Amino acid sequence: MALEGGISLLGILFQNLFSRVGLIMLLAFVMTRIESFRRLIVKQNTSMKDKIILSIIFGIYGIIGTYTGIPIKGAIANGRVIGVFVGGLLGGPFVGFLSGLIAGGHRFLIDIGGFTAFSCGFSTFTEAIMAGFLKEKIDKCENKWAFALIAGMLAEVWQMIVILTFSKPLGAAWELVKIIGIPMIIANGIGIAVCVSIIYGVSKDLETAEAFQAQLALKIANKTLIYFRKGLNEETAYEVAKIIMNMTEFNAIAFTNKEKILTHVGIGEEHHLTGCFIRTSLTKKVLEEGECIVANTKEEIGCDVEDCQLKSAIIIPLMEGDEVVGTLKLYKDKENAINKTETELALGLGHLFSTQIELSKIDYQRELLAKSELKVLQSQINPHFLFNTMNTVISLTRTQPEEARKLLIHLCNYFRNNLQGNNEDVDLYRELETIKSYLEIEKARFGDKLKIVYNIPENIECFLPPLLLQPIVENAVKHGIFEKVEGGVVEIIALDNDRETELIVKDNGVGMSEETLSLLFIEGENSTSIGLKNVNDRLKSKYGIEYGLDIESQLGQGTIVKMRIPKEVV
Repeated sequence: MALEGGISLLGILFQNLFSRVGLIMLLAFVMTRIESFRRLIVKQNTSMKDKIILSIIFGIYGIIGTYTGIPIKGAIANGRVIGVFVGGLLGGPFVGFLSGLIAGGHRFLIDIGGFTAFSCGFSTFTEAIMAGFLKEKIDKCENKWAFALIAGMLAEVWQMIVILTFSKPLGAAWELVKIIGIPMIIANGIGIAVCVSIIYGVSKDLETAEAFQAQLALKIANKTLIYFRKGLNEETAYEVAKIIMNMTEFNAIAFTNKEKILTHVGIGEEHHLTGCFIRTSLTKKVLEEGECIVANTKEEIGCDVEDCQLKSAIIIPLMEGDEVVGTLKLYKDKENAINKTETELALGLGHLFSTQIELSKIDYQRELLAKSELKVLQSQINPHFLFNTMNTVISLTRTQPEEARKLLIHLCNYFRNNLQGNNEDVDLYRELETIKSYLEIEKARFGDKLKIVYNIPENIECFLPPLLLQPIVENAVKHGIFEKVEGGVVEIIALDNDRETELIVKDNGVGMSEETLSLLFIEGENSTSIGLKNVNDRLKSKYGIEYGLDIESQLGQGTIVKMRIPKEVV
């Protein structure tokens, strides 16, 4: 009869404890539906203020676990540990410490001198700290649910050990542990695992949303490229604004230059008229400061029309180099309606559009620099390279969003440096930055087929005309390595001599025959050598006929291209 009574009590305890734990899990789910809490838990770099807020939230979770517990033999079978343990796993040692102190201290204070007051308070505190030090491990763990389940159950085993150690008399502590031990270990372990799954699921959802927004930004950029290649004006801005309106959930899209509205599509277009001077104070602030600004209310937008229905907005500066040339404005008709993923989308569009606007300088520079040395090299910038790179980025957004972001940065750096139209000599390291961006993009596309070796001394002083070394490297990659089935290695070398710097680009690609090599610099003989011929002509023109390219190549063995840059040009 005693055995049956014990089993019956255990079953009732299991049932009631699971119902209490279920309430805590339900509360965790409800909290993750609150936008402010979602933003807080997915922050990658949390401030001290954020950590204190998280500590208070999870400490309160622990207190709720205490009050929803089941009194038994002078103690409380409860789910207090769920809140503080999850807080530690999520926020690290500081959040674990503070939330454990809040919930554990509360447990001790409400029953000072009680049978298990100290042991339960102390165990809660130490379990929370334990969880904090497990944060790095759970972040790296693939199966977070299983990790949290095992860690949570082990933490509750520790609580039982603490109760047996500090609660007196020992016999009463043992009788208590026999009743509450297994139910609390299992129920709280499952509760911790489920709460972790819910909260980490929020992070996963946001990552998926951000990946989708990145892909959407690239799709929009693909559609708008043909317009922005013509520059930023009323016609191109209108076409681009219509594309964004059709592909997003914003209620109005606008573009401006530094003084006037280029276009406004959607709500408010009856008073935000094309060609009129900028009306909103917020836009003027973005133009002055060159920083993105999010407005959550009509007052923050600062439109001078009283019945304007635009109530939230994000305004992105459009850059040409370091200069602000206009703005992209995305509006909604409700307050506080711009969420994090939409902000990331807007920033991505602004970055891509700025790059596209700089691309528009190609045609303009061709007209202005028809007879300049840079004309041929700039005309070689292939739009297929841009689209191929964008397709590579799109394929990475789902599986490797961080790599996709890095690739976009390299793409922007590559085009920005190529399109600056600067005739003045640049530092070697500046030229190498452009080359590295180009090579990182090609490596992302072709993987291990391309290997790069840099042999550049530190603090080398070398100034050379822009776009001089880059065509040599691109030629080695395109016509040397990628035409070889197994790929190969490109080595970039700089030798610091007394009166000149020797730059060498070596590859172990397909090489050239003696006949091809002899025709390399003859006009019209080899379309693939236009870049090499241009570099050779520029070197001779600037430094003298003896400074032309020195090229060695063997078919099937590879190619070595050398150039010498004098340190002082008379």
